[in-house]
Amino acid sequence: MAKGRLTPFSKILIVVLIIGGLYFLLNKLRDPAVKDKIEEVTSSDKKDTKTKEGYKDVINVGVVTWGGYAGGQYFNEGFKANTESRFYKDYGFKVNFEVIDDFDASRDAFKNGSIDLMWATIDAFPTEVEGLSQYQPQVVFQADWSRGGDAIVARRGISKVSDLRGKKIAVAPMTPSHSFLIWLLEASDMSTKDVQIIEVPSAIDAADAFKSNTVDAAVVWSPDDADCVSKVAGSRVLESTKNATHIIADVFVAKKEFIETHKEQLRNLYEGWMIGTSELNSSDSNKRKAAKILAEGLSQPEDFCYDAINNVRLATHGDNKDFFGLNPSYSGVTGEDLYNKMKVKYNNLGYSTAGAKSWRLLSTKDLVSKTSLSGNTHNAEKQKQFTAVDKTLEKKESLSSKKVSIGFRTGEFQLDENSKQLIDLQFTPIAKAFANARIRIEGNTDNVGSRGPNVILSKKRAQSVANYLINQHNMPTNRFIILGNGPDKPVPGCERNQNADCKSKNRRTDFELVVD
Repeated sequence: MAKGRLTPFSKILIVVLIIGGLYFLLNKLRDPAVKDKIEEVTSSDKKDTKTKEGYKDVINVGVVTWGGYAGGQYFNEGFKANTESRFYKDYGFKVNFEVIDDFDASRDAFKNGSIDLMWATIDAFPTEVEGLSQYQPQVVFQADWSRGGDAIVARRGISKVSDLRGKKIAVAPMTPSHSFLIWLLEASDMSTKDVQIIEVPSAIDAADAFKSNTVDAAVVWSPDDADCVSKVAGSRVLESTKNATHIIADVFVAKKEFIETHKEQLRNLYEGWMIGTSELNSSDSNKRKAAKILAEGLSQPEDFCYDAINNVRLATHGDNKDFFGLNPSYSGVTGEDLYNKMKVKYNNLGYSTAGAKSWRLLSTKDLVSKTSLSGNTHNAEKQKQFTAVDKTLEKKESLSSKKVSIGFRTGEFQLDENSKQLIDLQFTPIAKAFANARIRIEGNTDNVGSRGPNVILSKKRAQSVANYLINQHNMPTNRFIILGNGPDKPVPGCERNQNADCKSKNRRTDFELVVD
């Protein structure tokens, strides 16, 4: 009797079992959870084979709910590390964007290595350098300039900065909001000592304070500015970074040790980010795509994210060269300018910045200087082009007014070297910081001599100041509104030019920021 031979029935049974098993397996493969697991395993295998030698598998970038990082998130095809990312396809590594809106938590993540790059703003960075010193933080590239993302909202009856005097203002201290307020007050010959600062944890809390009617004004983020205005009758946006263009600069910071061991990978990250930025700046449809990515990553409505992208200037490669002082012909605000100025401003207000190291020791230019990107979309932002001045601009109410006493010899209107230095110390930084606002320069005299010649002389003096700013600092000619008041606008209390001190005060130049 033969052994081990299958009967016809057994053969049929085996075939049925095989077909049944295949049917079961195919159905399991259709299960989304199983498909995701397979993709995770296979992509992990790809990652291991594709990641360049010496590169970190995933670079973790700490961000907040803000539109200024869209260039990197768009190039990454999302917030999470993924194989569809162009960072992965073009450079062989993945990028993960970790949203950490809590400031202290973001700093803790940087310190313990949970994130490799940390967001910061150069204006507020001097206040935290000392606390990070053991990690040797380095600014590696700029992501954006705020252009409407930060604003100050004010109640009915507050129509210009000087109206804030004595009022309660909610602001998060040592943040971009605080920096913005400091500059805005300075542009109107005021300081935080002239107002009542109500400290709150964040800009979101500042908006809540305003809507609860506990303060007269608040420094907030967009879109909270629009929300505040809609919910507080008679309120308005007093000013925003649409005009205050060069005060708040978002940058990314890495530890010096990480840079030294991953310099080429970071350069690739920067290059890809800048390519993404150039594509967003040149295409609204790409911005719409980026808004979808941000909506998912930030758990915010798509329209909110689209507006957030439009409320910043996404910094290009050319902008970064300007920011890091790599363009000798650039006369605007650099990272070093802003860092050094804010280090002094915060220190003068009692926030110690003594431990803030020099910019040279805190910045790494290599990522920018060793990257080569050509084409118009990678160029730096151009200055705003102003239309010719008309009579309405001569009389338009100014947002702020700053008085600078510029000395002229009797009957003369040419600036001497001391006067130029005074302008550069007291007004030029403001003019550069508020680059989208017009500047009205009003020349004034005392009452010595005839009115007619004094009016002509005061206008020539105002024009000579404008000429200096145009020729020395490359500011657009049409930006300036020139007025000569002669003796017609004396300082309050000195209307009769009753003594030498009053006459001196009346021989002044007024600089006013006028919203275009």
